[in-house]
Amino acid sequence: MKLFCLALLAINCGKSSTPPGQEPNTCIFLGVDTCLQKPKTVITINMGSTKQTIHSFGASDCWTTKFIGKWANVQKKDQIADLLFSMDTTANGTPKGIGLSLWRFNIGGGSFEQGQNSNIADEWRREECFMNPDNTYDWSRQQGQQWFLQAAKQRGVKYTLGFSLTPPVFMSKNGKAYNSSGGTALNIQDGKLDAYAGFMAEVTKHFQFDYLSPVNEPQWAWGQPTSAGQEGTQCTNDEIAALCKAIAPKLAGTNSQIVVGEAGTLAYLYGTNTDNRGDQITQFFNTASANYIGNLPNMAHTISGHSYFTTCPDNTLISTRQQLLNKISQVDATLNTWQTEFGILGDICGQYNGSPRNTGIEYGLYVAKTIHHDLVIANMNSWQWWLAVSPYNYSDALVYINDPAGQMNVANCKTDGIVVESKQLWAFGNYARFIRPGMKRVETSIPGNNDPAIAAGTLMISAWKQEADKKVVVVLVNPEAKEKTIQLNGLTVGVLDQYTTDATNNLKRTQSTASEIRVPAKSVVTLTGKYQ
Repeated sequence: MKLFCLALLAINCGKSSTPPGQEPNTCIFLGVDTCLQKPKTVITINMGSTKQTIHSFGASDCWTTKFIGKWANVQKKDQIADLLFSMDTTANGTPKGIGLSLWRFNIGGGSFEQGQNSNIADEWRREECFMNPDNTYDWSRQQGQQWFLQAAKQRGVKYTLGFSLTPPVFMSKNGKAYNSSGGTALNIQDGKLDAYAGFMAEVTKHFQFDYLSPVNEPQWAWGQPTSAGQEGTQCTNDEIAALCKAIAPKLAGTNSQIVVGEAGTLAYLYGTNTDNRGDQITQFFNTASANYIGNLPNMAHTISGHSYFTTCPDNTLISTRQQLLNKISQVDATLNTWQTEFGILGDICGQYNGSPRNTGIEYGLYVAKTIHHDLVIANMNSWQWWLAVSPYNYSDALVYINDPAGQMNVANCKTDGIVVESKQLWAFGNYARFIRPGMKRVETSIPGNNDPAIAAGTLMISAWKQEADKKVVVVLVNPEAKEKTIQLNGLTVGVLDQYTTDATNNLKRTQSTASEIRVPAKSVVTLTGKYQ
């Protein structure tokens, strides 16, 4: 009998070799045909090798919450707030929302009060201003945005951030909330920089924002002489440094911190400084720079930028983030990096496009792919989305609003509408809901296959741990149209909760074990459990 069993063990599936990271298949053992079992991809998790610490996952209230936050139907507003902020679950354990841990509040510049005279044609893209020209404040403004700010806090969102796109219109050179000069300078009147700093500090203190971001995408041109699509202004590195130096002492006695950068694309963080608006890591955090501001009080030890226009093809996606990480290592290896705006904009290598709106799984997978590379290649500490809510026929939001008749009609959504979910929302949730502030990334590997260029098209993996309560989180992104079976090594863990987002499921909860994890085709899967 012993010899018979050994003979059976010698029978295999006829394969002369085994792919890297997969276990060999033995077809028959004691009469059981195992050839029908799918080969496993073995992932090794090195819990002792830690990388960056996660600060937060967030999104912004621009521009639509000004109207939606004032809807009379509180149930619908709560539905949106739950989708964005809730950490609650349904009876079967499936999350009700994606549990954002940071909320971005747009500090308006006063274009809304100007109406058509603002030269911003779309009223949804204008914002109110808390400050009056006589230096008094009206805290009743931006009521819709204030509703969502409170909704975020009520649902336990850990951090809030105020960000400014422009000086108040009565401080700007052209009396508008956009820069029509076509140049590189901040749109502000001579002698008004300190007043602008005081305005932002006052709003930050009033709402007790944890963070203030004073300049956003200073590299872009914001508007034509007689029109603009939104509020915004250019700004040079020396102007940004001067503005931060003016703000910092005004935040004395608070816990609020300034986050600098918000570069229009990641390349401006490590290079592209032809007009004094790039190479921001060196400019602001190299002690030898004339624009060094790393030693200011109430200055976060953080640089921020946006991942737009850096995501394709895959070699650009990877190399951009490697260059960013290399620059940080050269200038200050302790510097935190935040990705503070992302959405699907324009044509993306012919694969994705901002227009028309697409809420399907392919776009969800693209979002997950971008998040993965920002976190794993660039070691980002925070990852933040652009529009949390939108009525537009465009793919840069998490939650969408159709009009009461179910149509995409922006004007008809001002007072009521229908809430529409997206796979961008839920794929983002595979990260935001489970990787909580303070968690550390740990190293992962697939024996024989650790090339990020291959992983980008086959299987992307990241793992995280929370040491205090021995919690582990693993996120798997499978962009291929075939199911994969995973085995986790290097991890002593019991039953794992599995949360799957694919074409038909949104963070659906099931359970699995470390030795047998099924990752559906075209899906994002998050695993959570307790390790020993």
